[in-house]
Amino acid sequence: MHFAIVCLDKPDAGTTRADNRPAHLDYLNANKARILVAGPLLSDDGQSPVGSLLIMEFDDMAAAQGFAQGDPYRAAGLFKSVTVCPWRKVLP
Repeated sequence: MHFAIVCLDKPDAGTTRADNRPAHLDYLNANKARILVAGPLLSDDGQSPVGSLLIMEFDDMAAAQGFAQGDPYRAAGLFKSVTVCPWRKVLP
């Protein structure tokens, strides 16, 4: 089953994001087989990260939530919110 994980950063958290990026990327790479797409959400100018979007495959909601809980960005306190919801591809 596919899940969308939408994470929004706390304001002015660029340093926290930068400092924890290597650990976050290591975590994603360790789970690469589950990732359909992943990347940062950007500010209106398209330059600064303001969150993360991941669409991933898990057996169930508990596994998806467990993954989101284990993200080093979350452990570092980067996110003001994290939403995990089932997702279905329709197009293309």
